[in-house]
Amino acid sequence: MTTTSQATTTFEKLFWNWKDYKIQYTVMGTGQPLVLIHGFGASIGHWKKNIPVLADAGYQVFAIDLLGFGGSDKAPIEYSVDLWVELLKDFWQEHIKHKAVFIGNSVGALISLTIAVEHPEITSGAVLINAAGGLSHRPNELNPPLRFVMGSFNKLVSHPITGKFVFNNIRRKSQIKRTLYQVYRDRNAVTDELVDMLYEPSCDEGAQKVFASILTAPPGDSPEELLPKVERPLLVIWGADDPWTPITGAKVYEQARENGKDIKIVPIPGAGHCPHDEVPDLVNPEIIDWVMGNW
Repeated sequence: MTTTSQATTTFEKLFWNWKDYKIQYTVMGTGQPLVLIHGFGASIGHWKKNIPVLADAGYQVFAIDLLGFGGSDKAPIEYSVDLWVELLKDFWQEHIKHKAVFIGNSVGALISLTIAVEHPEITSGAVLINAAGGLSHRPNELNPPLRFVMGSFNKLVSHPITGKFVFNNIRRKSQIKRTLYQVYRDRNAVTDELVDMLYEPSCDEGAQKVFASILTAPPGDSPEELLPKVERPLLVIWGADDPWTPITGAKVYEQARENGKDIKIVPIPGAGHCPHDEVPDLVNPEIIDWVMGNW
């Protein structure tokens, strides 16, 4: 059953029941379907500069709050990339039913790549924006001192007492703004609206347990494992000044392209981890031109 909540200035928010959990999504426009998948801690609102533009270009644009984020339920379960892939596959089967381009940022990009590999029957291609290498860090990706620090931090996050203290400190608006200043090259793009978009869902009941579950979740398949199996075209967009997922991460996509995969790589100079929000006037045309050129 689908119900409608109060419309925002740019798009209305809808709700869908998945396995007895409330999932928030939006849809705008008509035409070939595009599915937008946010990154860790974000939500539909992170695509507000993209949804209307892509819809006006002649596409039916879906954006979804993954279970655990945004306006979707904060379920007390174990989270994983596989869980969200299943969610999106079921969403496609109920609401879309035509091959879609999956577009993701950060962890959302890893999910989009995983869908393209595991469910090519629902995917015509994928756009990966500053793609994460995993849902969490693999031990071999960290040097020994940092491996110890992260292991200790994850124990604090998971503990029923210290976990709440750590989470409440991380989700303070001032801390959110400091974190955004690290990953956005243009500080003017870090607005109060953006901070509120990240802060408000953290106040929902169960948000702290979701945070702990995701930080201690398995990383999922890496791009190195997935790319040899992908048979759909990919557009890889990368903010060149991203300190979280540096542009050196694009090398694995370059290697896959050299091995015959259909991959276009577009670096975005002067942008950080979320170029779709920071410099949408550069990112939106790249997506539109690539989709138009392929289908």
